[in-house]
Order: sequence, then C-alpha cells, then structure tokens
Amino acid sequence: MSDDKALQDKLYQYLAEDEDARVCKDIPEQACNEQPRAFVLTLLSLTLTKLGDSLISARLVLPWMLSSLGAPAVFISALVPLRESLALLPQLVVAQQLRQQPVRKWFWVAGSLGQAVMLLAMAFALAWLSGDSLGWTVVLLLAGFSIARGVCSVAAKDVTGKTIAKSRRGRLSGVAASIAGLLSVLTALLIMLSPALTAQRWLFVLIVLVAACLWMMAAMTYAAIPEVKGATEGGGNALSEAVKSMRLVISNKRFGGFVLIRALLVSTAFAIPYLVVLVQREGAASITSLGGLMLASGLAGLLAGRFWGRWSDVASHQVMAAAAGLSVLTMLLALAAYYWATDWLASAVFAGLLMFLSAVAHHGARVGRKTYLIDMATQDNRAQLTAVSNTLMGIVLLLGLLLGWLDSALGVTAVLWLLIGVGGLATLGALKLASVSAKTSS
Repeated sequence: MSDDKALQDKLYQYLAEDEDARVCKDIPEQACNEQPRAFVLTLLSLTLTKLGDSLISARLVLPWMLSSLGAPAVFISALVPLRESLALLPQLVVAQQLRQQPVRKWFWVAGSLGQAVMLLAMAFALAWLSGDSLGWTVVLLLAGFSIARGVCSVAAKDVTGKTIAKSRRGRLSGVAASIAGLLSVLTALLIMLSPALTAQRWLFVLIVLVAACLWMMAAMTYAAIPEVKGATEGGGNALSEAVKSMRLVISNKRFGGFVLIRALLVSTAFAIPYLVVLVQREGAASITSLGGLMLASGLAGLLAGRFWGRWSDVASHQVMAAAAGLSVLTMLLALAAYYWATDWLASAVFAGLLMFLSAVAHHGARVGRKTYLIDMATQDNRAQLTAVSNTLMGIVLLLGLLLGWLDSALGVTAVLWLLIGVGGLATLGALKLASVSAKTSS
C-alpha cells in the first residue's frame, strides 16, 4: 500500500506540476493528505470517459453509424440536441437528491454504470437493426445514456470540489483531455489505415462495446476515490427546491453573468457539425471520413487540453473568451474560403485545419467554463449552482433544433453567421467576468 501511495504521489507531482501535495485551497482539511490519490483516480476516470465520448460522439461517430446503416436523416439531426440537452435538463432535481447524501461519488458510479448499460443495448441494436427501427432505438437509448450522464455531471463537480485543490482543477481536466486525445488519435489512425472497415456493421458494434467497457472501468475507478463527508443541509423536496434554486440566476449576479456567457458559448459546440456540413457540400470527402474526423478531434484534445487546463487555473474567464474568439475566427475563415476560394474547402488539409481549430476552441470552452463554475462556487452550493446552470443550458441546447430549420431555409452560411454573432458576444462577455482563480481570489 505504501508503494502504491508513493507512486500516486509521484504521478500527482508530475501531472499537476505540484511539488507540495499539501497545497490545499478550498477543500476540507481532512481531504488534503488524500489529494494525490484523489487526483490520480479522478484523472483515470475522466480519461476513460473522455475516450469513450470520442468513440461514440454524437457529433461525429453516431451520425456516421446511423447513416451507414440506413437510418433516416431525421434521427441523425436529433442526436446532438438530445445528447446535450437531456444530459443537462434533469440535473436540478438530481442535485437536490445529491445534497441529502454526505458522500456523493456513488451517484457518479451509478451514472457511469447506467451509461454502460445503455451502450451495451445500443451495440445490440447496431448488430441487428436497420432503418427506422435502428433510428428509434438508438435515439431512445441515447436519451437514457444522456440522463445518466447528467447524474455524473452534477456529482463530478461536487466531488472534485471536495477532493482537488482550487489551483489544480483546470489542470486535471486538461491532462485528462490530452491523454484521451492521444488515445483517440491512435484509434483514428487505426480506422484510417483500414478504410474498408468503416462501413462494416461489426466495427460499429465493436466500437460501442469498447466504449461500454470504458464506462464500467471508470465506475470501478471512481468508487475508490477518497471522498470526505459533506454538508447535507438544503436537500428538501426536489421539485420545490429546484424552483427556488432557479432564483439564484437573478439573486447571485456573478452566477447569473456566468450562466449568460455559458449560454453564448454553445456557439463553439454547434460550429463543428455545421463546418462539417459546409465542407461536405464542397466535396472534401476525405476529411469527413470517420477516421479523419476522429483524428482532428483527437489531436485537438491531445495538443490543447493541458494548455487550456493550466490557463484555466490562472484565469478561466480568459480561457472562455479565447475559446469563443478562436471559434469565431475559424468560422470566419471557413466563410471567407466559401465566398472567395471555394477550392480550399475541397482541400483535405484546409478542411482538416478547420476541424482541428474548431475542436480546439470547443475543448477550451468546456475546460474554461467547468473550472470557472467549480472555483466560483463553495462546498455548500457547488452542486446546486452546477444543476441550475446545466438545466438552463439544456433548454438552450434544445433550441439548437431551430438551427436545422435555419439551415434548410437560408443555408448553412446563415447558421454560421448567426453562430459568429453569438460567439462574438461570448468573447466580449467572458472578458468582463470577475476572476475567480486561486491566485486572485484566495
């Protein structure tokens, strides 16, 4: 056991760049000595689930699978809004149940196992179903997967806030994104080296089964995190407390400002699939292959994850602004090519660059907003603020279905111009947020 602890301490010191494991900002004193172990176990769990996310991405992989197996386009267009919104909408009610338990990691474990079960059922559907029946089954299972994911999201932020010091949380997300990005790159290269396999049903089934195994392994790892007991006041009736919690957006001005900026940051999420659409319509088929898309996203996580994480520990509001600004510039670059150099969009290199930059921006937005929220909140209100923010974002993401209507009515360029405007507002607004980083607020 002592050897294991020594190894965990060394890994923590290297990955967190912390020579003193006793640097404990905003976590209980009794959790301080266990921080290296908590950091390593949380990192491993996040890496496993992030890799799983890349394997069954609702933006890239699931649409490819459904399209290859003959599912109607209506199911494919619903994947991203349902995946994102249903992971967020139930969280306000879940948070109230979470508050009643002094140890919250078991919510994450249960949610992770729930996601694994949904994926196992999805693998069965991919093996035997096609057309409408496949579309309905995958969409319903994705809904269950997303709800289970929402439980994990609330629990993860609360447990991280109790076990990882304020100056190390962004680094944790960044390192996990980098490691998962490396593994995603290796997976993408394997697929690209065997292009004939990408249309084979058995490969789709294998990918989903591997993802299910990753979530089961993550659940077992997370169960070992040394979490101290937390406060349980304020549990109350789930629905009534949920309604009361929504008032925080108005009464807590700092939190309300963050929620507004987070809503505007959805532009970085929706930019990726619409850039893919723009590239596809100009005939750059090579970059829109399954392996090519996974490669671009994986490289983004590998190269940008740790950078965004370290910057988030210093000024997470600046990371959100930089990520939104990068997304805007990427969309402007794509539109400039569309209007004045159409041939560029047919270039695999240029199209790949667009995908890479857009994925880097999205990684930054995610790391920045997560770190800002965890650092802004306290041990007593972290789960509540997370749930309120996520519930409101679920509503905003459902509105993303309207982008499909705008695309069909005015074209993909109109969607991109709208997202550019929203991203510009996010950039300016994030810069005006108050700093909550450890160096300026502790």
